[in-house]
Amino acid sequence: MDNQSAIPRRDVLAAAATAFTTSLFTGSIRGANDKITVGFIGLGAMGSGNLGYSMKVPELQPVAVCDVYQPHLDRAVAAAAKGGVTVKPVKDFRDIIADKSIDAVCVSTPDHWHAYMTVEACKAGKDVYVEKPSCTYVEEGQKMVQAARKYNRIVQAGTMQRSGGYFKKAAELVASGVAGDITYCHTFQSGLTKKTGWGNPPDSDPPADLNWDMWLGPAPKVPFNANRWGVKTAGFPTFRYFWDYAGGAMTDWGVHLIDPLHQCFHEVMPKSIVALGSKFYVEDNTQTPDTMEATFEYPKFLATYESRTCNPLPLFALNQGYGSVIHGTLATIFVNRGGCWLIPNPKSGVQEQTWEKDSEMSQMNVPHWQNWAACIKSRQKPMSEIETCVRSSTTCLLANLSMRFQSRLDWDEQNWTVKQDAVKPHLKARYRKPWKLEV
Repeated sequence: MDNQSAIPRRDVLAAAATAFTTSLFTGSIRGANDKITVGFIGLGAMGSGNLGYSMKVPELQPVAVCDVYQPHLDRAVAAAAKGGVTVKPVKDFRDIIADKSIDAVCVSTPDHWHAYMTVEACKAGKDVYVEKPSCTYVEEGQKMVQAARKYNRIVQAGTMQRSGGYFKKAAELVASGVAGDITYCHTFQSGLTKKTGWGNPPDSDPPADLNWDMWLGPAPKVPFNANRWGVKTAGFPTFRYFWDYAGGAMTDWGVHLIDPLHQCFHEVMPKSIVALGSKFYVEDNTQTPDTMEATFEYPKFLATYESRTCNPLPLFALNQGYGSVIHGTLATIFVNRGGCWLIPNPKSGVQEQTWEKDSEMSQMNVPHWQNWAACIKSRQKPMSEIETCVRSSTTCLLANLSMRFQSRLDWDEQNWTVKQDAVKPHLKARYRKPWKLEV
């Protein structure tokens, strides 16, 4: 990748941010009473939630919903109607992108569709809300940022924690210097899964009301498998545990755990990444590890990510099963969706402080949607502007590549690539014909 195509370096970000209100985003500024019409693509677990959040934002008007699985489409139409909103059901996302009456789209599909749909929506002049992770290939993220810039679009990513009060407080504490000098951060999630995992269903014919070929889209053509699709299982869909569509816990939970560090430390990327992991325990047909450890060397601190799905023991005195932890010479800052804690080191003189069980600070999703709507009208930079999510997602994608190719990876920020030639080809998107990712 040449320098001109690379995402701008961090020292350019500050200058670029000011352009959101000037030359970069010059779309028409809507009046205070104008409704923003929104089409929703993907109405599974996340998409259904996003549709519900949007209906709590008066500036937004859901007008269309799209899914390749008919029961999801029917459910979305019914949910909208229950909220007093009439939406048009659509089976092909290209119809939503081509519809000039739709101002913006929400992309809540499986991960392997995020980049393509975002880029195409930007090209069609639509603003975008896209779920995290932003992409499944490093190159995809780069092109998403390029599309947002080229077509002057407001693209908000689904890293909604950035709009939550606890995470804003953590960033405020880091900026204040109350924790002292910071050289180490730790992110983790823990749980206990069954040894049988999600089971080993055989390949079979897809449900009659599912367009399996369109669901696969740019991913390799393979027979239908209930776990590869995974939407009927309890909890979140299991497609995220197959490399063709996602990146396992690392890009599912890991993005939400790494992103607060990027929020606190001004979007800086790690210089080097080393990761190990495997399926040591679970015996199902999914592909991603049940246990993983990744280490990231940032310019001024070391960070780790720990995924334990075979042991639920919470860490730290706070008895928390997941979170992002920032260790300083004077104090430790711990943050997750349940609160933010400032824990002094012995004899540091720092006063212990706790923010938790606060109904306003705990809100994330609706404020995140409110922020997107406000920024569509003002053309200002949204809370999770796409480049922030691309950076957090890329960090997690690199950890997976380090693990899968048993290689330390050194990041080349200038060219948005790694220095290890053997891994470079795996940063590039590999789309099944006829799909092409073109900005």
